[in-house]
Amino acid sequence: MIFLALMNFNTRRFNTIALALAMTLANAAPAIAQTYPTRPIRMVVPQAAGSTADILARVIGAEMAKELGQAIVVENKVGAGGTIASSDVANSVPDGYTIGIASQGTLVFNQALYAKPGYDSLKDFSLIGLIGGVSNVLIVPPASDAKTVMELVAKATAKPGSLSYSSGGSGTSHHLSGVLFSQLMGIDLLHVPYKGAPQGILAVMSGEVDMAFYNTPTVLTQIKSGKVKALAVTSKTRSALLADVPTMDASGVKGYEVNTWLGLIGTAGTPRDVVLKLNQALIKVMTKPAMREKLVAQGVDIAKDPSPETFGKLLRSDMESWPAIIKKSGARVD
Repeated sequence: MIFLALMNFNTRRFNTIALALAMTLANAAPAIAQTYPTRPIRMVVPQAAGSTADILARVIGAEMAKELGQAIVVENKVGAGGTIASSDVANSVPDGYTIGIASQGTLVFNQALYAKPGYDSLKDFSLIGLIGGVSNVLIVPPASDAKTVMELVAKATAKPGSLSYSSGGSGTSHHLSGVLFSQLMGIDLLHVPYKGAPQGILAVMSGEVDMAFYNTPTVLTQIKSGKVKALAVTSKTRSALLADVPTMDASGVKGYEVNTWLGLIGTAGTPRDVVLKLNQALIKVMTKPAMREKLVAQGVDIAKDPSPETFGKLLRSDMESWPAIIKKSGARVD
């Protein structure tokens, strides 16, 4: 009897302590959000200085720092298709002091391209908010007699495997834009990967390859100067930078869309209030007219809804479609 009484007493005591601890933890998140941030925030970028992701990180980070009252330090962690940078964010302490720039490439493509990317995009991150998307543009050499997308399709159909396209490397959006094009139209194209986009663009200019898909801002100068010809953009709507160039969908490739989105992520388990505080700072920055002008000048289609929920829907949707496309193509990086 004494033993049972002691056991019941200890059980009640344990439950009381557990309840008190749970209440303390429940009240901790709002307290953290009220004081956060108290020190500089690290923003990890998966691409080199001067890239689209790097430029966005520095421009947006500087303005978010003003809203949050703490410095945001941009750290470029280049390599392995962005898996190094993304793994850094995934494995950091979930306190909001390590955030990162993520893209369709790092969160979606890499899950199918790498056997062990080092993270699970649906489980290892807290989604802070969408920034926007950057379309690619289908370009051909200036001497090409193709004036429309369907003329390229006709050539590829007549001589399977005879048309080639360059990219800045296997697994890039340049590469996968061509993969989607070939699958939707049932044509056989030869992929020629280069060490980077600049070399791949030069290959189009010189006529070494027949076509390519590159980020619109990256090839805008070459298009304007006539060094390459633009046939179509890969987004659902026309690009503000190339208003007279039709979309792939409108050009006859029905259902075609490649719009490489970019967003902010944190580590899974980051307190919800901290995520929302970062999201609110992002929204304030993105609604500033001067910021919007800068982003549009970079070829960014600004996200209409930068909420974590919309970001999550987009990520899940892409994870349902792109891995199958990549698997069918046979593309691998490791």
